[in-house]
Order: sequence, then structure tokens, then C-alpha cells
Amino acid sequence: MQRVIHRSGLFSRFLLALVGLALLLLGHTVLRENVPERLTGTWPWKLRLLDIQSAVAAVLATGGAALARAQYARTIRPALGYFGRVVADVAPDNQLAWVCHLFNGGQEVAVTAELRYRIDYTSTARTDGATDSSEWVTHQVATASIETRGLLSRQDFALHLVGSGRPIPGQQLQLLGWFTERAMREVENVFVRVHVFDRVGDTHERVINLLKGADRSPVHADPPPF
Repeated sequence: MQRVIHRSGLFSRFLLALVGLALLLLGHTVLRENVPERLTGTWPWKLRLLDIQSAVAAVLATGGAALARAQYARTIRPALGYFGRVVADVAPDNQLAWVCHLFNGGQEVAVTAELRYRIDYTSTARTDGATDSSEWVTHQVATASIETRGLLSRQDFALHLVGSGRPIPGQQLQLLGWFTERAMREVENVFVRVHVFDRVGDTHERVINLLKGADRSPVHADPPPF
């Protein structure tokens, strides 16, 4: 499932810090107004920062700003999904290939921060010496790993290179990769960890398996998705 892995320091943590400070000032003010008169000249009660009305106003203002920010962030957050289908016009020689797209179902643009990959091979390939990924790797390393199985990039498979800063507009698709039948006999799963950030600076993560539900022995192309 999609999740937020990092909140913007300026637009989220700073606001929460202001809320905490306002609550601290309110607590100090309330206590100062209620301590015995003989203690009002001692530290810290002799320090007068705000009156009750100003302290309450500060809490309401900062709390309202924090709630408004949270609501706005929820409204504009990307909705990352994916879908796959069999296509006849991406692989050479009109080979049928399983194609997977990333889909931003939100209304606002999401900006790519990072993509990382993990490769799992079929039991037959592992018996023949293939080794599953032990950690998240770059596009280059993932492609090279698959090519060790005698598969050719852009011939038997392709992992689409998506660089940092690539915008994914709302209601738009992003091609992630495609695999021919020959490639799917070697590769069991290709996990892609997608990090994107939104307009308020929050970073979202979605992990996608490009071969989940794949038709590994396609006989005809699927109709267009829209």
C-alpha cells in the first residue's frame, strides 16, 4: 500500500513545533495565573510572556494552521497505482509482451524522487545459478542482473528509466517496463520501489510488482485500458 515516508520539515514539522510552543506558553500562563501570590515573584512565575487570551489565540491559530495543512496535504496527495496488460507493439518483431504502467490517480502532479528494484528469479533459473536481489538496487544494476540470464535489454525485456524529477501528472500513466515470454521464464518478480513527492513536500512510497498477475504465455494482445 502507498504510505508517507517523510513529511516536509518546513510545512509540517515546523507547524507542529509552533503548536507545541503555543501549548507550552498556554500552560505556563494558566499556571502563572493560579499559583499562590507569594510565588509570583519567583522564577519562573515572575516571567510574564502572554495573557490568557493571547495564549489561547496562539494555540487556536497554530492548531488551525496545522489542521489546514493536513487537510490540504490529504487533498493533493498522489494516488499511485499500476496495471499490466499484454501488448503486441513494444517488443521487437511484434512479440507479445507483458507491459506494466504506473498510474497517478490523484488530481495533482507527483514528482519522481527515486526508483529502486529487487529481482526474484524462477525456481528453474535459481537452480541454474541465478541469485535473487538481497537489497534494493539501481536501474543499471537491475538491468545488468537480468541480462546475466542471457536476456537482452530492449530485446527480451526493458526496465524504463525514470529519472529523479520526472513529473507524473494527475490521471496520467508512466511506463515502468515490459517482458516477453522468454524473459518471464527466467524472472519471477520485479519489485519497484517508487518514491515521489507532492506539492507540499511530503514523500510517498509505493512498492509495485511488475509481474504480479502477468500472463506468462500470452497468445493475443489485450484491449486498450481506456
